[in-house]
Amino acid sequence: HITSAIGAAMIGWFGTAMLCYVTPKEHLGLPNREDVKQGMIAYKIAAHAADLAKGHPAARLRDDALSRARFSFRWEDQFNLSLDPDTARKYHDETLPKDRHKSAHFCSMCGPSFCSMRISQSIAKAEEATV
Repeated sequence: HITSAIGAAMIGWFGTAMLCYVTPKEHLGLPNREDVKQGMIAYKIAAHAADLAKGHPAARLRDDALSRARFSFRWEDQFNLSLDPDTARKYHDETLPKDRHKSAHFCSMCGPSFCSMRISQSIAKAEEATV
């Protein structure tokens, strides 16, 4: 399904108007609910990549908004702007389950001491203070 989604992104870039998803079980078995979800998500990503490649302004605006939300640690905005909000929320909650982590100013990968976004914000604030 991933290889198919890569092809879908390419044909979408070249102007195909409709993409039909493929599940991970293609030619292996009958898909279940999770297989269908995985196929749909792969194709949502493919369609979004095609829109970006075509220069569709809304696709870029969405990515930029997600990047700003990530840099500002606006977790709910990150979840809602993602292509699969439920899975984004689930992944976050598996690592940082408590409600207070929905307002944390660090991500789970690097933690508070090594978060590149947090460090970048600190540097920017220090530069502003000296200007």
